[in-house]
Amino acid sequence: MPLGEEKNGKCDGSIYVNNPHLDSMTDDILYHFNLGTSTHDLPKMFGDVKFVCVGGSPWRMKSFTEYIAKELGLVDPNAEYPNICAGTDRYAMYKVGPVLSVSHGMGIPSISIMLHELIKLLYHARCTDVTVVRIGTSGGIGLKPGTVVVTKQSVDSLFQPHLEQTILGKPVVRSTELDKELAEELLQCGKELGEFEIIIGNTMCTLDFYEGQARLDGAFCSYSEEDKQNYLAEAYAAGVRNIEMESSVFAAMCKLSNLRAAVVCVTLLDRQKGDQLTSSHEVLNNYQQRPQALVGHYIKKKLNISKKS
Repeated sequence: MPLGEEKNGKCDGSIYVNNPHLDSMTDDILYHFNLGTSTHDLPKMFGDVKFVCVGGSPWRMKSFTEYIAKELGLVDPNAEYPNICAGTDRYAMYKVGPVLSVSHGMGIPSISIMLHELIKLLYHARCTDVTVVRIGTSGGIGLKPGTVVVTKQSVDSLFQPHLEQTILGKPVVRSTELDKELAEELLQCGKELGEFEIIIGNTMCTLDFYEGQARLDGAFCSYSEEDKQNYLAEAYAAGVRNIEMESSVFAAMCKLSNLRAAVVCVTLLDRQKGDQLTSSHEVLNNYQQRPQALVGHYIKKKLNISKKS
């Protein structure tokens, strides 16, 4: 099939890779995954993938794999769930049934590299109808810590719903629109679980953790507490309910690739009340399990698997 072939004006569920140069390559090396089209049978390894969950921490993504294996009833007592990308220290990848779990590191550059290779992997594996969800943590604005935010749209630090990249020295602006229907489905799943608060709201994606997020506790700070609070109030008025560092490029690249995508992040604190985490490790660990519980419920529902008593 030609790259991104469309039927009746709409993509047929296959992965859209808009790069004609790939057709002339005898081998496509996915360097940061330690995979390649000539060294691995990608269709055999990944052709059944229907759900991809990505998150910053390798440990968290392995934990999600173990969790979803139990939820789907695919637990093997002897299963080790090996890291498919063990030949590199950049990312970690795990697979159980139709679910692929991949770490992406921290920040736009790191997740962008991972997504280029993930999208090509799914394309080479001839996957179809794939749903990708980023699960992670974030700082909330005006929310009780532990609230799960399903992103309506990712906005930049000026509250604009787009990602601007520089390509060949020229600015390129891409949409950060996410799948609205998927967001609503996830919200409904959260209501069915009834275990924590869940909302749909805008997510601000920043270029760094400290000054870019109006923190007062970095190595440098040229603004006051009042300046910080005014900025966060402006963000709240613009519909922003949480802040993280990956959603914009995630949304843009998934949209370009014909992938249904969602961002599900739990808030670890209310940034209007402070900058540093003061909750106990036990409480934070509980918070971090909430996105995986939500996405796990969604996947089970889609696969028509009833929860065992």
